[in-house]
Amino acid sequence: MSEPTQKYSITLPRDIAEAARARSGPSGFSGYIASAVARQIERDDLNELISVAEAEHGPISDEEIQAKRDLLREARRQHGSSAA
Repeated sequence: MSEPTQKYSITLPRDIAEAARARSGPSGFSGYIASAVARQIERDDLNELISVAEAEHGPISDEEIQAKRDLLREARRQHGSSAA
């Protein structure tokens, strides 16, 4: 069962609204906007988590970030080759 919905009125720049409508696909415009807002909330939550972690453990170096990106890239590569 899906979450209950509520109707809201929002104001968007016309070019953004038209681009979203053009890309909305089967989920429709409202579904497209809801997905975009959900992704933004996830990003906001992640940024908050990073801030808390950095306050406790110090900032993450560029080298540490690159090392994690390399691990993710390798995991994706391995997953992609095993899925075939």
